[in-house]
Amino acid sequence: MTDTERKTISPKEGEGLRGDGTPKWYVVHTYSGHENKVKANIEKLVESRGMQDKILQIVVPTEDRVEPKDGRMVIKTRKMFPGYVIVKMIVDNESWYLVRNTQGVTGFVGHGSDPVPLSVEEVRRMGIEKIKIDLDLHPGDNIKVINGPFEGFMGTIEEVSEEKETVKAKVSMFGRDTTVELEFAQIDKM
Repeated sequence: MTDTERKTISPKEGEGLRGDGTPKWYVVHTYSGHENKVKANIEKLVESRGMQDKILQIVVPTEDRVEPKDGRMVIKTRKMFPGYVIVKMIVDNESWYLVRNTQGVTGFVGHGSDPVPLSVEEVRRMGIEKIKIDLDLHPGDNIKVINGPFEGFMGTIEEVSEEKETVKAKVSMFGRDTTVELEFAQIDKM
């Protein structure tokens, strides 16, 4: 499909997209290697059309890795999801059409003209957006670890850091109590 042919794709007349009016994160598929160009193109279009209230943020998730090169260690930044851009937007016909028809975009992840938003858990795991987790935790509370290397273990909170959203807890491993630091997202209060 050529860019010209792709420009004419839009939801069927009268069909409309059924967003609930709240911004969510959506995954946009791009030509591999064009992620940063797509991000810049969408940002320009949003600016020129005054759609900052509908398309709020565009992210190309990256991670830094330390790799050996010429006998020394260097930090390399790599795209976490090559061929994808993550967009926080309110989906309606206009915003969908703008993103979908941006040069380098091949489509949304989802079903045709019905993009599927990322879940809160997926957004948190990808590190795209810091999601505030509000747990009423206090020293002495019992917890269960629900993910990470200590998954399935029970423990008792010794210290709570609301700012960092972490706890120090005593977890019983192999018959010994060990103090570990856990993120709020890794635990459930019992």
